[in-house]
Amino acid sequence: MEDYGKYAALFEDADDVFLGSPRSKFLDIVYTANRNLVEEQLDKMVEKMATMELLLEEKLGDYWERELPTSGFGRSTEVEQKTKSLYIEFTGEIVTRNE
Repeated sequence: MEDYGKYAALFEDADDVFLGSPRSKFLDIVYTANRNLVEEQLDKMVEKMATMELLLEEKLGDYWERELPTSGFGRSTEVEQKTKSLYIEFTGEIVTRNE
């Protein structure tokens, strides 16, 4: 939740037609940035996800995978905020390396 405070202004305009959402900004960058940098960032994202899945499997077995889609995790607002924060983080990583 700490990241949310740093980017509060970006979350407030998430539905603004002219400014776009963190997701749309990320996709704009992905489609226009250096392809090698984007591929590198996507590889890091998938590797991070794989690591998290392995840790969850280790701690919870296959329970987490069965339960997640059916329960929606029960914290959808927090998940949405974290998702936006990650889009902003990943966009920033690509942009700073693309300059």
